[in-house]
Amino acid sequence: NTTLQIFLNSRIVRSSRAVLHLNWLMTEPLPVYKTVTCLAHFPSKDIWHSNMTLRPRSKTRELICYSNNANVPRGYCTGQVKLNCWKCKQPIDKTPAFFCMSCKVVQPSEEGTSYFKIMDCDYTFTLDIQKLQKRYLQLQRSLHPDNFSQKSMKEQEYSESQSALVNKAYKTLLKPLSRGVYMLKLQGMHIEDGTESGTESEFLIKLMEINEALHEAQTPEEANQIGQDTKGKLTDLTEQIDTALRQGELHAAKALLVQMKYYANVEEKVKKKLSEFM
Repeated sequence: NTTLQIFLNSRIVRSSRAVLHLNWLMTEPLPVYKTVTCLAHFPSKDIWHSNMTLRPRSKTRELICYSNNANVPRGYCTGQVKLNCWKCKQPIDKTPAFFCMSCKVVQPSEEGTSYFKIMDCDYTFTLDIQKLQKRYLQLQRSLHPDNFSQKSMKEQEYSESQSALVNKAYKTLLKPLSRGVYMLKLQGMHIEDGTESGTESEFLIKLMEINEALHEAQTPEEANQIGQDTKGKLTDLTEQIDTALRQGELHAAKALLVQMKYYANVEEKVKKKLSEFM
């Protein structure tokens, strides 16, 4: 038996049901089962636990825990259940594990793993882009499906899923907008399509004027000037969003990311406009 004690410090989200969900992806049946007792500890609130029988796979998985008390926070937490390589059965000590350290065989991907962890980046809005790109190239060199064309079907499948996950993580963290949206998502906040209802009318009027000026631009110089102004605004927003996230002001960060979304759209329109002059 493996006992997990999970200490949660999370934002309060109401929940009337007691649920313990394992963010688990089972790809094949294994003959060995393991009973896991999960204890979710909410300081000064209550202690809620559940016993479950799990089929081990090859990796550490994440646990998503919900309290059975409506006044207790809902928490997303990581409880480590160390499992074994799918081929040689040796323990997997590193997470995320792309390869088994013992037999060097590629391992299944972990969809629930943080993109920051996959790309070995600090959890920060202003991350090191050069380090991100270096990590991406390193992983793709080792995980590219072409390297596994002569391997078993299972290894080919795992390399494809790992490579796809690395691509997704890289593309998400590369741009400030998608990176910020992802960081909010990890905190349980989302930016929906059609965010105009929560945006100040003064800001929308300003955006309308910028779009009209771009539409009426008669020379590349005029369009390029709008592009430079937009780039400067995006730089300012990046600094403001970083400050808001560092201070834990999530609603402020969300409002700023909505503005960034609009300016990023203007930036794309500028590129399209400049191509028309060529």
